[in-house]
Amino acid sequence: MREIVFDTETTGLDNGTDRIIEIGGIELDNQFPTGRSVHFYINPAGCPIHPDALAVHGITAEFLTDKPTFDRIAEEVCAFFEGAKWVAHNATFDIGFINAEFRRLGLPPVDPAHVVDTLAIARRRHPMGPNSLDALCRRYGIDNAHRTKHGALLDAELLADVYIELLGGRQAALGLVAETENTAAMTVETIEIEAIGGRPAPLPSRLSAAEVAAHERLIARLGDKALWRVAAPSA
Repeated sequence: MREIVFDTETTGLDNGTDRIIEIGGIELDNQFPTGRSVHFYINPAGCPIHPDALAVHGITAEFLTDKPTFDRIAEEVCAFFEGAKWVAHNATFDIGFINAEFRRLGLPPVDPAHVVDTLAIARRRHPMGPNSLDALCRRYGIDNAHRTKHGALLDAELLADVYIELLGGRQAALGLVAETENTAAMTVETIEIEAIGGRPAPLPSRLSAAEVAAHERLIARLGDKALWRVAAPSA
């Protein structure tokens, strides 16, 4: 199964007026990175970058002046994602912006059936949270020390590792592959096991006579209705 784990950076939070300024994606094939990726910085065509967004990703309008607008890279983005699942953290946000850009170009929206939200998966697996990308990296021991600002390709790389862990981890996947490959070569042996009955004689008690006497004195102090007397076998 082919999947693209991706992330976007934007000029703000409103996909109706704000624009995508960066997109990065990592290709997975059956939950293993293939080494293929896509990454673009995008000129927002005059849309200003909100100061709060700038504080998150650090991408300035000046940096984007010579970058292509979305219509120039849309065909390459669509070709890279074609036939794959779109995997994102809080996918509603990223897909909302992707569909807004597609709508401006008259392209069909992303099919919701092809979208995987890793935040929803994380909330099911870890209902007490926290489930931010940074928190999940800490939970799964994924090194994100080099992440001082949000960046689409870096976040996609981290999310790809997190996504694999959310689905059971690399070791589980490797075990499944090995088991599948060896199935044809395996032979099944039938082992007859002799039925095991009860012990011919009970094991001797490990309690000393003094411990038994102390226990009897304790029961005596508890009275006739003590639970020990009710549960004890009759002589």
